[in-house]
Amino acid sequence: MVNSAIHTDDLRVRRGKREVLHGISFDVPQGSLVGLLGPSGSGKTTLMRAIVGVQRNVTGVVNVLGHAAGSAILRRQVGYVTQDASVYGDLTIRQNLNYFSSMLRAGRADVERVLESTDLTEQANQMVDSLSGGQLSRASLAVALLGSPELLVLDEPTVGLDPVLRMDLWALFRRLAESGTTLLVSSHVMDEATRCDRLLLLRDGEILADETPAGLLERTGAADADAAFLALIRHRPKHLDAEFDGEAAS
Repeated sequence: MVNSAIHTDDLRVRRGKREVLHGISFDVPQGSLVGLLGPSGSGKTTLMRAIVGVQRNVTGVVNVLGHAAGSAILRRQVGYVTQDASVYGDLTIRQNLNYFSSMLRAGRADVERVLESTDLTEQANQMVDSLSGGQLSRASLAVALLGSPELLVLDEPTVGLDPVLRMDLWALFRRLAESGTTLLVSSHVMDEATRCDRLLLLRDGEILADETPAGLLERTGAADADAAFLALIRHRPKHLDAEFDGEAAS
């Protein structure tokens, strides 16, 4: 736990009578690029919201950078990008960054730094409403990078993007990790797994695997991440599926 950017132990989340995260425990090493993968509805967004401290009805341990999730001290240390755009459409990229940097007291130099790191310098004075999907994703990421957070939590940042734009964003994530930033990136696209240092595979609110990409393939004997995920589902104890189905029906 000492070198963990994220530490959870028996993390549970309830919505009404239904438990949607079932006693999740894992660690994310500092400076790593970790993929949170699983199909839509598996609980990825709920887990990320618990990590950044905005999810209700959370029990168990959730520590982020050595502090309880949601602590005031983490506001400048954690960047969070939701699935929806985190920028104002009626402002330019630079105006958005100037606004958010003033809230963080980050300074003008920091605006230029994040524009350069996200390859948006040439589009800085462009209205957000006119951006392409890839540019919009990078603009939201640029806001999250203000203040040089130690941890970035990114909820499906590549959803809806073409393969070239996805590749560009993952290259950026790798550069950030190499600079010392910890990234937790969710996706339901299994082929993105190979770009991560470590993988958390989530299904029905449970962690099916916490492995390196190579370790996952070796453990399952599969040729790729898609096949590995299916292999893990096939070997999941049947009583767990029955328990989940019973909760879903309640």
